[in-house]
Amino acid sequence: VQLQAYGGGLVQAGESLRLSCAVSIGLLQLSRMGWYRQTPGNAREWVAELNFGGISNYPHFLKGRFTISRNHAKNTIDLQMSNLQPGDTGVYYCNVKTRGDASAEYWGQGTQVTVSS
Repeated sequence: VQLQAYGGGLVQAGESLRLSCAVSIGLLQLSRMGWYRQTPGNAREWVAELNFGGISNYPHFLKGRFTISRNHAKNTIDLQMSNLQPGDTGVYYCNVKTRGDASAEYWGQGTQVTVSS
């Protein structure tokens, strides 16, 4: 399974950005889809997840600013980010887990998001 994250860039504080992760297999073959980020000087942290049934979860510290979704037409997992702040600066990674007995986890290569104040 290959994942290609894209959509990162430089934005100003308060602006929005949409990341996408192109997946090489059908989204219905995934039991879990997620986005993580690694901000400067910190460990990688989870920011959004979506399960096969369409249930999403987010860490409380994001306060509803991020939304994860899946686009079956484009075969992507998207992350809509709003009211971005300098603290959101980092590399964003997509992550998936496949369904079935041979379930495995895969990571994309990451896309850089930089938020200026």
